[in-house]
Amino acid sequence: MTLPETPSSPAGADRTFQVDLRGLVDLLSHHLYSSPRVYLRELLQNAVDALTARQSLAPAGPADAFGIRLFADGSVVRVEDDGVGLTEADVHTFLATIGRSSKRAERIAEQRADFIGQFGIGLLSCFLVADEIHVVSRSARTPDAPAVEWRGRGDGSYTVRTLPASARPRPGTTVTLTPRADAGEWTRPAQVHALARHFGSLLRHPVTFDDGTGGAGGQAAPVNPDPAPWARTHPTPGARSRALAAYGEEVFGFTPLDTIELDLPAVGLKGIACVLPEAVPAGRRHGHRVHVKGMLLSEQAEEILPDWAFFVRCVVDAESLRPTASRESLYEDDTLAAVRDALAERLRAWIARAAASDPELLGRFLQVHHLAVKSLAVHDDEIMRLLLPWLPFETTDGHATLDEFARTHRTVLVTSSVEEFRQVAAIASAAGLGVVNGGYTYDRELVHRLPEIRPEVSVADLDPGTLTAHLDPVDRETELAAAAYLAQARDALAVFDCDVALRTFQPASAPALLLDSREARHERTRSQLAREQQGGVWGDILGALRQEAPRAQLILNQLNPLVRTAVTIGEPELARTSAEALYGQAAMLSRRPLRPAESSLINRSFLDLLAHALRKDS
Repeated sequence: MTLPETPSSPAGADRTFQVDLRGLVDLLSHHLYSSPRVYLRELLQNAVDALTARQSLAPAGPADAFGIRLFADGSVVRVEDDGVGLTEADVHTFLATIGRSSKRAERIAEQRADFIGQFGIGLLSCFLVADEIHVVSRSARTPDAPAVEWRGRGDGSYTVRTLPASARPRPGTTVTLTPRADAGEWTRPAQVHALARHFGSLLRHPVTFDDGTGGAGGQAAPVNPDPAPWARTHPTPGARSRALAAYGEEVFGFTPLDTIELDLPAVGLKGIACVLPEAVPAGRRHGHRVHVKGMLLSEQAEEILPDWAFFVRCVVDAESLRPTASRESLYEDDTLAAVRDALAERLRAWIARAAASDPELLGRFLQVHHLAVKSLAVHDDEIMRLLLPWLPFETTDGHATLDEFARTHRTVLVTSSVEEFRQVAAIASAAGLGVVNGGYTYDRELVHRLPEIRPEVSVADLDPGTLTAHLDPVDRETELAAAAYLAQARDALAVFDCDVALRTFQPASAPALLLDSREARHERTRSQLAREQQGGVWGDILGALRQEAPRAQLILNQLNPLVRTAVTIGEPELARTSAEALYGQAAMLSRRPLRPAESSLINRSFLDLLAHALRKDS
């Protein structure tokens, strides 16, 4: 709180910081807390801490012997607990000194692990919605202790006075706020009740709410009537599974594909992971709902699980996780790292169990989340060996698992890009080659690991030479008859570093096949730029090296009627135009981005062929 001014001190003497409470509250609201709504969480936390300390005085008593009562009628918000209470000395220690925490008090230091709030700083959050905080408390540590009243104001002033025992007949604390006019959004009765359920639904002490209207037969409404769902007993495992799934649907708003129970006794963590019923983009991390000792800490705690586990959303309650200063996220320490690793192991175990005993569930899971599993398999040898045969891939036999594909193809070829696969898929399939699309994330790396679990299968990258070798050559007479056309075609396409060859392949409806990998195009572009920039002798040397760069190949299909007609064209300009048109059509079928020169060629060749056809008809 703001301290009175001190007289001048001699040079070198110690001075005391002056605390501007209004500035501190502004700092809390803009930089520590995400929303004014946290005031109710802080009051609940203070009450829970007080109850925990009260139980330490009589540890044999039941956990629900004492409780928390909330009241809000639009004019005040009141939180009352049956906790340990405060003496007048405690009030000065905990409420009148900024930064002093009940957790640091020597008398309860041994119970540090049982507390989740900091009474002094936490209580300041109430100034986000009120200009005055009224506290009446009576200590349970001293049977004949009087009640004590503390009033703190937003200007930094406060008063303390003792009250007769009748002002607070039983030990505990009552905190009353008179909301500011601009805080109605957070202090209306319905909102207070909703916030209490939001933050305190899993608290271990009974919490009730009363709005002063005498509803529910004049009884206060329970905020947390049921224990955590994983703490309840159920008649059968199936009933338990359904109950956990229903809770996951209530919390997250979707019906889980399955629920995974999480239990880490070492840190007192229990909860569930809900498997999402729909795929999510790779790397997109969902927030998880984390409670600490029953109190909701965060709904967006991404750090509780590793990046690859984006196929689940979790709700957990833990004893030993450490909140950050705002108590809205988790502090990154060794405990959190160990918890993250242990939860990741639980998810791996669930996948392994589904693979071993529930292939239907595994199939539904992989159909939706195959990308997440591929991400995991790349870095986890056990999961890779277990699930690689089950994972779906795009192949020349359609979408198939590697296990199915390996049964018919002992040699598996894999492309380096999606566009390369689309270029060759139809022709490779007709030629009996087994090709897998390796252009998607993780696919190429995983396919190359297939021999680790299927030693009888070999895997190799697909290159143009491999496919060309499986295309049937034309007879020598046909080759000689087409030589003039092929020479003119090569000359027309030299600007694209493209060679032209004549082969026969299925399907006959495909007039041409363009073999040109992304790496080859990049290498040619890089060499061309280097040559242009260097010039002179170095340009000549680089030009010679450029001849070694991989060239594209336009393979014309002799089985196609259009190609058979084209190779007989005797008019040079028409031959060049037809070759350019065949190149453009093959480039478009590859579905790769067209370079400006290629787009220009396609437009020009189309117009030239149209003009030739019109001249012929006229």
